[in-house]
Amino acid sequence: MKRLLPLAVVAALSYVAPSHALFDDEEARRAITNLRTDITPRIERLEASSRGQLELANQNELLRTEVSKLHGQLEVLLHEIEALKQRQRDFYVDLDNRVRKLETAPVAAAPEAPAPDPAAESRDYEAALNLLKEGKYKEAQTAFDLFIKRYPRSGVQPGAHFWAGNAALQAKDVAVANNYFKSVLTNWPNDPVAPDAMLGMANCQQALGDAKSSQETLKKLVERFPDSSAGKAAKQRLARKS
Repeated sequence: MKRLLPLAVVAALSYVAPSHALFDDEEARRAITNLRTDITPRIERLEASSRGQLELANQNELLRTEVSKLHGQLEVLLHEIEALKQRQRDFYVDLDNRVRKLETAPVAAAPEAPAPDPAAESRDYEAALNLLKEGKYKEAQTAFDLFIKRYPRSGVQPGAHFWAGNAALQAKDVAVANNYFKSVLTNWPNDPVAPDAMLGMANCQQALGDAKSSQETLKKLVERFPDSSAGKAAKQRLARKS
C-alpha cells in the first residue's frame, strides 16, 4: 500500500502539468486578442489623424499659392489705378494748354496735329496689362513697347515702362528689363512706380551676375523709399545677406 501511494501522486501530477500549460496558452491567446482589439482602433485613429493633417497641409499650401496670386493681381490693379489717376490729371492739363494755345494763336496759324484718342490709348494700355496678367510675357512686352512708341506723351508712360520691364524679366530678357527699369528711374524718379522699378533693377543686376551693384541698388532703395513696400522688401533682403 505504501508503494502504491507515491505512484498515485506521480500519476496525478502528470495530469495536472499539461492542464496548467493549456491554461497558460489560453491566457496568452486571450491577452494577444485583447491587445490587438485595443491597438487596432488606436492605429486607425492615428492613420486618420495623419491623413487629416496631410489634407490640411495641402489645403494650406493651396491657400498660400492663391494668396500670392491675389497679391500679385492686387499690385497690378493698384498701379493701374494710380496710373489712370495720373493720366486723367495730365489729360486735363494738356487740354487746358491746348485751349490756351488756340485762344492766343493767330487765325492763319496751321492747326496742330490731332492728339491721340484717349479711348484708344486706354484700350491699348489695358490690352497690354491683360496680356501680362495672363502670363503672356513676350506678347505683353511687345504690346507695352508699342504703347510707349505710339503714345510718347501719355501720362502712364512710367507705368508702361515699368510693366514692360516686368514682362521682359519674366520672359528671361533680363538686360532689356533692366533698361526699362532704369528708364523709369532716369525720367520719372519720383513716380509711384519708381520704388518697384528700383527693386526690379536690383533683381536684374543680381540675375546678370552683378551682385555688388544689386546690393548698392537695394541700399539706395531703402534710403530713398523706406516706407514703400519695395523699400521694406529691400531692407529684408539686405538683412538676410548680412
